[in-house]
Amino acid sequence: MSWRIFERAWQIWAGVEGRNVAIEFRWAEGDNDRLPELAADLVRRRVAVIVTPGSQLAARAAKAATTTIPIVYGGGADPIQAGLVASLNRPGGNVTGYTEINTEISSERLNLLHDLMPNASHFAMLVDPTASGMSVISEMQATASANGLQIEPLVAAGTDRAIEEAFAGIRPKRIDALMVSPSAT
Repeated sequence: MSWRIFERAWQIWAGVEGRNVAIEFRWAEGDNDRLPELAADLVRRRVAVIVTPGSQLAARAAKAATTTIPIVYGGGADPIQAGLVASLNRPGGNVTGYTEINTEISSERLNLLHDLMPNASHFAMLVDPTASGMSVISEMQATASANGLQIEPLVAAGTDRAIEEAFAGIRPKRIDALMVSPSAT
């Protein structure tokens, strides 16, 4: 099947923006306090589904706003730990989606970075406390300690200003390499 035929078949099945589907975009513009109002607006508009790719906070706001509209969550945080679903195989409620569950692979990321920079010993990890980053800090610190390395968390609460402040704190700490924890921000 040629790509054009496949693309046309997909458009007929999935919908075409402006013809048989309308997509309502919402963006908090770095202000996570706006998420509940944005989710409530989508609920008032009676959308068919709410999709929150890469944002645990947006998924929580949507879940708080509705128990009937399906919510599709996608991201790195554990949706069970985040309180979004009851279990991975039976999520229950109106929230479903996918997760990357980065906690399990965070040690491997540190080991890979150290393999790439074998002379590096002092690492930093930029984490968003509102996303999955905080859940990996203790595992990362244990892995670093076991390998004679240091890892220092740089916490930036999902705003441009917080990220700028975290980066400003790197220079005096003489960091050899920086890891960035997954976050929509």
